[in-house]
Amino acid sequence: MNQTRIPAAWMRGGTSKGLFLLTSDLPRDPAARDALLLRAMGSPDPYGKQIDGLGGASSSTSKVILVAPAERDDADVAYWFGQVPVNGTTIDWSGNCGNLTAAVAPFAIHRGLVKAPERGEASVRLWQGNLGKRIIARVPVIDGHPLEHGDFQLDGVAFPNAPVTLTFVDPGGADDGRMLPTGNVIDTLVLPDGTEVTASLVNAGNPMVFVAATALGIDCTASQSTLNSDVERLARCEQIRLAGAVAMGLASTIEEAAARQHTPKLAFMAPSAGFVAADGRRFAEGDVDVCTRVLSMGVFHHAIPGTAAIAISAAAGLPGAIVARQLATDPAGPLRIGHPSGRTEVAASVVEENGRRILESATMRRSARTLMDGWVCVPAA
Repeated sequence: MNQTRIPAAWMRGGTSKGLFLLTSDLPRDPAARDALLLRAMGSPDPYGKQIDGLGGASSSTSKVILVAPAERDDADVAYWFGQVPVNGTTIDWSGNCGNLTAAVAPFAIHRGLVKAPERGEASVRLWQGNLGKRIIARVPVIDGHPLEHGDFQLDGVAFPNAPVTLTFVDPGGADDGRMLPTGNVIDTLVLPDGTEVTASLVNAGNPMVFVAATALGIDCTASQSTLNSDVERLARCEQIRLAGAVAMGLASTIEEAAARQHTPKLAFMAPSAGFVAADGRRFAEGDVDVCTRVLSMGVFHHAIPGTAAIAISAAAGLPGAIVARQLATDPAGPLRIGHPSGRTEVAASVVEENGRRILESATMRRSARTLMDGWVCVPAA
């Protein structure tokens, strides 16, 4: 069987990894492009392993990023993120991946889309095509290339690397900047059996549904494997997420909401508490400001999606919202979020404008590294 060879890189960004390609190397027709990307990742796979592709059989390792020169004066590079289902035929282009965003600027520099200084730091202006938002990536460089080794330890990643600083500019609401799609800090979601769930619906970084951990008996210090072992509760979580999607106006029906698995995401929130991270490190109650467990593609995440961290930091600045209710005091600096792999810090600037709260910017540090650079081979049709 002949195979098509397409230039590509396999990169880690934050606590995710995915396939990076230039749009110019892919079919122009969206259907043909998506079919090729699905096959490259090994989807759909009824065995749930993506053995015959590059995907890693989890939401964190089954992702694609498409990159192109920006066609805007306020950006250098444009990119689009696709969440590839493990056993499914539709790539979800509805949102962004904050973790993989960390690898976009390094990839663009490697591909010659951006000229970096010989030493110091490259500031790359990114245009996030899925959401229509700007992001500034600050990448350390040496000899004109991204510096990928260093002593920055990102919780959820085994080895230290050089930090990439990401500033998400005006990340609230893809269309109008509104962080609260319904206009309310608190909404009531009604599940199929009539159960009512109190939630905060926030659009910042990505659309998010926030629920107090006590509403479903979620332990926000429990491990990912423990939480994912309760199949019935996972199904209940999905009902909440779908109801939130409809309430936010992201879908008109539950069926339509079920088709977009990537967004909105669902996060359970709890006050700060001591916990043991996945690598065995112990965190005291005072080491974090709030604890969370976030679901991604139907299961609990092993760390925290970058965009979820942004939304949590934004929602912390909304008095009366589910996240803000979990805070004992206002953080003196960046919000410290406890998650299964440790702690993530995000600095958010929330201001009031014409009677509503606006997220001006959110900044966090991730890291990125090229894992493979060459060609991805896809069986010819």
